[in-house]
Order: sequence, then structure tokens, then C-alpha cells
Amino acid sequence: MADVLVKDGHVITMDSQRRILERGSVAIEGGKITAVGKDVEERADTVIDARGKVVLPGLINAHTHLSMTLLRGVVDDMPLMEWLETIWPIEKNLTAQDCYLGALLGCLEMIKSGTTCFADQYFFMEDVARAVEEAGLRAVLSRGIIELDDPKRRETTITEGERFVKTCHGMANGRILTMFGPHAAYTCSPECLMRVKELAKKYTVGVHTHIAETQEEVDKIIKKYGKRPVEHLDSINFLGPEVLAAHCIWLTEREIAVIQKQGVKPVHNPVSNMKTASGVAPVPEMLAAGIPVSLGTDGAASNNSLDMFSEMKFAALLSKAHKLDPIALPAQVVLEMATINGAIALGLQDKIGSLEVGKKADIVMVDMKKPHLAPLHNVISHLVYSAVGGDVDTVVVDGKVLMRERGVLTLDEVKVLEETQKAADDLLARREAAK
Repeated sequence: MADVLVKDGHVITMDSQRRILERGSVAIEGGKITAVGKDVEERADTVIDARGKVVLPGLINAHTHLSMTLLRGVVDDMPLMEWLETIWPIEKNLTAQDCYLGALLGCLEMIKSGTTCFADQYFFMEDVARAVEEAGLRAVLSRGIIELDDPKRRETTITEGERFVKTCHGMANGRILTMFGPHAAYTCSPECLMRVKELAKKYTVGVHTHIAETQEEVDKIIKKYGKRPVEHLDSINFLGPEVLAAHCIWLTEREIAVIQKQGVKPVHNPVSNMKTASGVAPVPEMLAAGIPVSLGTDGAASNNSLDMFSEMKFAALLSKAHKLDPIALPAQVVLEMATINGAIALGLQDKIGSLEVGKKADIVMVDMKKPHLAPLHNVISHLVYSAVGGDVDTVVVDGKVLMRERGVLTLDEVKVLEETQKAADDLLARREAAK
């Protein structure tokens, strides 16, 4: 007897066959999928009627800075480097409680918009992990390491990153994993990056970083090291299949070839990149080279949303407009970027990213009974071009129902909204007092 049966929905498996099953069902037992198909007749403790809904793998946000929800709308409409120089002084006033509450808000937003797993890089990550555990989501977390040519700061932040990995890897019955999080090649020295690389190998975890986000970054690295970002990182043997690389905008053909050869996992962040006018990533070229590009929102201070449905639409449209080619990034490919490619990027392709027997039961149901989703001709098209996060009806992670009929079951939504507003107001007040 199954624990949960999601019955008679429009099931999109995202498995190797990319099946679309009308009136399909998914059975869940012990946190895993035990059956997927049209003729699943198992009895279950909980039966969820999925008629009129699309059932798909939970979306995977492969790059964000979750607690930056507290800074949503605080710093807008400026280039990235100017944006960073404005944000960093505010972040100096962050407390552990701020990051915990900001993470709760981010988890709430992701649950309500269909994201079931995310990769995060920020500060006070033990407190972020606590929020993720309470919310019931799946996450791969890393403590941001920013050295800025200060050897003492290098030691402190690497030590904190290592402690976090040792303390939190495998939390919440394995729902929470960890990585090391060196910010970027222009904020971390080769010595810092290689220390991180060694530690990641020691603990068998990944490395979450930013690569080639702006032209200014490229110019800085060329001036300092005589090489472009990917070339520089390759020359110090930093790159590898464990590297999760956000942005990857300013790449040459040679650098794309290096990324493919080294197995680096690029994450496309179209909305944040457009908002900061950082550029357009060569996503079609990377995909054509066999690189499994994934999708992320970046932080809510630079997006300003964590809605992966919006991210899918913008990803598709941005590449089409940039290439003047309507098939540059088709809807099916974008959905792959947000699901199975995200799982590959996080090293979790054997556990999540598709609806298959034996995989973790991370499932999202989208209510298609909406004017903007009717009539239903092409379900993949509707999900990418028409749906929004608010259309998500039900969310299941690890076999546990986190939201049903838009009601979040793991968090007190009203309380989270009230407490995060107060925390955000207090944070900005502390910043003003420190001036």
C-alpha cells in the first residue's frame, strides 16, 4: 500500500523517454516513487486527485542567494559591480537571525512557485539549513567565501566553509547537502581557490562559484592574470565536474570547449543577467557542445523573484531575441534545464529531476484550469510560456506534501511575512545608523 497516490493527472516524466501521460498516476512510498503510469491502481493512505492538473518533477533552482529576500527591491537599476558595492555594506550588518528569516521567506516563495530543490551560496548557512529543514525542501548549500586579497579573511572564511560542510552535510535525512562556495576568481586568489578545491575533494562535495558574469570581471582577470576567467581557472587546475558555475556569460568558443572538456556545470540566470545588463550567456552554444546547462534565479535582490516558471520563459525568449532565431531555445529544452539538467548540475540525477521508479518523490502539480492556460494544446508550451508560479497547486518533497491546494503545510505563511518585514526594516535601520 502506497503512502501517497497522485491520480489521473497529465504526467510529464522528464525521463529518458520524455513521456507525457494523459490521465497518468504516480505512487509514492517511503519517500520514493514506486510506480508511474496510466494503470497505477495501488491503494494509498493519501490520494490526491490530479484531474485538470499537470504533474511534473519539482523544479530545481541551481543558483540563488536565498537570504537576499530581505534585500528585495532595495538596490535596483544599476550595473552589477556598482550593485555589489552598494549591497556589500548592507550585508555587513546581517545577523544569523536575519539569514534564517530571509531563508524562511525564500523557502516559502519557492514552495508556492514549484521549486523543490535549490543550490545556495550565502552567509550564516547553518541558520539557512535550519530554515530549509523546517520548510521541508531539498537544498545544496554553501558558505560564501570572499577573500579580497586578505590572507586573514581567507583563513577565516575557508574555516567557516569547512565547518559548515562537516556540520550540515546530510542534514534532514539527506535532504540538505553542502558545497564549498568561493565567490569568484576576482574575489578569491588562486591560493584560496586551490585550498577550496583540495577541501572539496577531501569531503567529496562540490564547489559553487561565479564565472564570467560581466565584461568588467573578464577585464579584471585578464589584467591581473593575463588570461580570461575560464582560461585562468583551467590553468590552475580548478575546473572539474564538481564545479557549479553561475552565469558563464562572457565565454569564447575556446572557453566553451574547456568547460565541456572539464565537465563544469554552468547555470543560466537570464532575469538577473538582464536586470544588471550583464550580457547574454551563450546557452545554445553550450547545449550544442553537450554541456547540461541548468537554470537559476540568482538572489531575490537582483532578480527580484524566485519564480522558476518566469525564469524558464525568460530563458527561452532571451536566447530567441538575442539570436534572432525562434528555435534557439525551445520550450522542451528549457524545461529540461529546470528539471533534469538541474539534477545533473547538483550531482543528484540518480535521485531527482524526473519522475521514475526509485527516485525521490519530489513532485509538483500545476492547476491548468486557468484562463491563461486554456485551451490546452501543448502542455510543455503552456508550462514554459504561459504558467506562473502562482499556478502551482501542490508540492511534494521526499514523499511529504509541503503544499496542497495552495495551502503551505510546513510554514506559517502569515508569521513568516510579518517577521521578515520586521527583520528587513531593522537591517536597513542598522545600515543607516552605521553610516
